Amino acid sequence: MTLPRHVAIIMDGNGRWAEARGQPRHAGHQQGVEPVRMCVRECLRHGIGALTLFAFSSENWRRPGAEVGALMGLFVEALESEVEELHGNGVRLSFIGDLQGFPARLQARMQAAGERTAQNVKLSLQVAVGYGGRWDIVQAARQLAQRCASGEMLPEDIDEDSFGAALQLAGLPDPDLFIRTGGERRISNFLLWNLAYTELYFSPELWPDFDAACFAAALADFAARQRRFGQTSAQREESP
Repeated sequence: MTLPRHVAIIMDGNGRWAEARGQPRHAGHQQGVEPVRMCVRECLRHGIGALTLFAFSSENWRRPGAEVGALMGLFVEALESEVEELHGNGVRLSFIGDLQGFPARLQARMQAAGERTAQNVKLSLQVAVGYGGRWDIVQAARQLAQRCASGEMLPEDIDEDSFGAALQLAGLPDPDLFIRTGGERRISNFLLWNLAYTELYFSPELWPDFDAACFAAALADFAARQRRFGQTSAQREESP
């Protein structure tokens, strides 16, 4: 079976899962930790090299303060309880996005987790927090503009490779498979540049209910597709 090198996931439906059970929304986020563990395990088992999870978007800051506060507490708790296991399993953990809005204590823990796991090579796990695809593109453009202004590079030197190297996923292959749970069919400002040729898969399952069988179904769907990258089917079949 053809497997993706890199899977990106929008973990949608935590709040709706909790509300359907008469529970506070943050209970859904707590329940959503187990599917994260499952995805890490399955990626390691299948030899998938990169996993990027959309945990907190730049727009999520607009949510009720109690929910945001509960999410911040969950992030701290997860970092304390999960990092050593990730490290033991050879997972390199990093956080992408605009981290400046997060509490200083949480920023420090995210940095420490990244440093602790930096040399691991079995799986690159990126957690997108305070992230927006448009923000990512703008910050990359600013980096390149500053390099041009300083004389480090010329405007005509800017190409897709140099632009991609300034994005948050620099150094990783673009996602081959994008999964969104919860039944919504949009990408919600996630990895706008990097998803240009990604295969999109939408699951009706709310994130807390997304299990190994659901993940396997997404992989099977991906394996059944022919990725043409702008070419015809015949051209792809002729390619070595």
